[in-house]
Amino acid sequence: MSENKRYRQTIVGFNRPWTLVATERGVSELIYPPEVAAQAGFEEDYSQLPEASGLFEQFGIVERLERYFAGEPVSFEGIPLDVRGTPFQTSVWTGLNQISYGKTLTYKQFADALGKSSAVRAVGTAIGRNPLPVVLPCHRVVGSNGTLTGFRGGLQMKRDILALEGVTSMSAAGHDRFRF
Repeated sequence: MSENKRYRQTIVGFNRPWTLVATERGVSELIYPPEVAAQAGFEEDYSQLPEASGLFEQFGIVERLERYFAGEPVSFEGIPLDVRGTPFQTSVWTGLNQISYGKTLTYKQFADALGKSSAVRAVGTAIGRNPLPVVLPCHRVVGSNGTLTGFRGGLQMKRDILALEGVTSMSAAGHDRFRF
């Protein structure tokens, strides 16, 4: 294995395949099921990456994601990550871990919690580029009126993920998804 080389592993969530991508340093991406990924604009052919199930098991991500998709409260804390983004983006992405399982924050509340009150739109843009949905829980950030908005996997996927966590009172509003 090579440190910069990327590897893949398929897992099942919501009875559909998701693709995990990692380097030897850590998990770098979680790609939606193929039909959702295509709608969200993911065009890379991840099937060409070599499989490395042992690497993902070593990171502890497969077992946690399987438990998560089975409806168990799971923390992804301690999973080695190798996400690529600007310093601002990575600060937003890692900040998503501050939002507890089964809880939501508005974009403004989240920006305030990060100390980036004047950058709500920039925070929202960074959230929209999150390469590890579920693991870095961008689905827990909602519109200012407490409704679902802005999820690349589509609002139904966001609703389904939140429902797994017991959040079932959200209604849809705004944009179905953002493409970046």
